[in-house]
Amino acid sequence: MSASTPDPVALESEVLLVQRLRDRDDAAMTIFYDKYSAALYGVILRVVKTEEVAEDVLQEAMVKIWQSFPSYDASKGRLFTWVMNVCRNLAIDKIRSRQYRVGNRTQPIEDSAVLRLAAEPSFRPEHIGLQDMTKQLNPDQRQIVDLLYFGGFTQSEVAEELNLPLGTVKTRARAAIKVLSKLIR
Repeated sequence: MSASTPDPVALESEVLLVQRLRDRDDAAMTIFYDKYSAALYGVILRVVKTEEVAEDVLQEAMVKIWQSFPSYDASKGRLFTWVMNVCRNLAIDKIRSRQYRVGNRTQPIEDSAVLRLAAEPSFRPEHIGLQDMTKQLNPDQRQIVDLLYFGGFTQSEVAEELNLPLGTVKTRARAAIKVLSKLIR
């Protein structure tokens, strides 16, 4: 048997597994998981880059595979190819999701590792006082500055978050920067 010729025993066991999954056999799903989960996890991890997210996507994928198994058409490809595409597509959907993008933003300044680093003895952070200066902005400007500079949002994301037109966000941000620049001088 050559490397390009599928193993007839493997094909027969795959056909049997597919039939059991079509019959909604819970034990077959356990066999499926044992057989394919490690390879699928690897595909997902290459896309999402973090183990915790990859584990979540794999779990979502298993549920989706179970629920959408009736749509699997063996004449269009092997089972592994189909489930690999399901997993890869879910992983891509995950990294494109707003929730994922927001979660991977700059962390809040209070959680920053920089705060745990030793500073020069002469350095006095209270002398900078930027966050205190933002308290002198009007509430609309302060909210936008907080999201942009301390929350890591983009202007478009701030507009979406606050349900404001993008132009309004840009105008308020520009006005806030003018006020802050005067305060810093």
